[in-house]
Amino acid sequence: MWVAVDAMSGDYGPEAIVEGAVLAVREFGLSVSLVGDEQELLDILLKFDYDTEKIRVIHSTEIIGMNDSPSIAVRAMEDSSVVKAVRLVADKECIGVFSPGNTGATMAAALLHLGRLPGVLRPPIAAPIPREEGPPVILLDAGANVDCKPEYLAQFAVMGEIYSRELFGVKNPKVGILSNGEEDKKGNTVSVKTFDLLKKIPFNFVGNVEGRDLYGSGREVDVVVCDGFIGNIVLKATEGLAKSIFNVLRNSIRQSSLAQTGALLLKSTFTAVKKRLDYAEYGGALLLGVEGICMIGHGSSNALAVKNAVRVIAECAKHGINERIRERLGEYKTILGDSN
Repeated sequence: MWVAVDAMSGDYGPEAIVEGAVLAVREFGLSVSLVGDEQELLDILLKFDYDTEKIRVIHSTEIIGMNDSPSIAVRAMEDSSVVKAVRLVADKECIGVFSPGNTGATMAAALLHLGRLPGVLRPPIAAPIPREEGPPVILLDAGANVDCKPEYLAQFAVMGEIYSRELFGVKNPKVGILSNGEEDKKGNTVSVKTFDLLKKIPFNFVGNVEGRDLYGSGREVDVVVCDGFIGNIVLKATEGLAKSIFNVLRNSIRQSSLAQTGALLLKSTFTAVKKRLDYAEYGGALLLGVEGICMIGHGSSNALAVKNAVRVIAECAKHGINERIRERLGEYKTILGDSN
């Protein structure tokens, strides 16, 4: 089970990505194809002890930057690391691909070279959101589709429910629509129509949920659907808030010797909290609904994030996520629609 990794993108450069690939090979016994500048990657690999049969380097000469136009760059830069990594999946040489680079370019490459699963109207980005207890809430769409129709959101719900059940072991995931109130008729026209669609699907639909429910402090829910405009704002706001809380806590501790003593006593607790809230524990966000497995990483993905991204991709293949999506959308096509 080879996993393709775009090794030239991201804020920390190829060093962190190579380290994460080596960790994935060591800890999970997986195989990784690193795509990027061959000589640079081989030089970095010399620093590590690893199974040489489970890491290979695929040479590429171009890198799509964060400010490049995704649709133009993907077509013009066919030898870029992200495009070559995606094409390894399209050619069935790898089961999935991970890139911490330009999100739009990763999506564009996946749609161009992998295509959509049969019946999928629009592939969404599914982002795990840590909560107080238990597995994370799956938020989708987290940025792939800014404007959505009710049928899109209903399909997102089906795909998210499968992801929560198969990857996080939630036996009967509770599915909700992100809205400005729990009442059935709350929300805009799209969310109200989506509500009516989801009532017809035989899964655990709990209705409208509010922003606080994402984190486990309100109504219990496992999968939350919204359009990509709202979802991306929620995701970025969540990341920013978590970072700010830790910064405020750190600064407050530094200002008091008593607080520093207390912090030492609570070090294991702080470590556990940080681990629970760290996006790197989940690897990244899946682009669901494409042929093959595609994971989009945070720009600041470190070695831990890369390691876990490779793990999650392998788990998706093991659990047959795409097969489950294909089957379920086929069962519900009269409700959800199956054309563009």
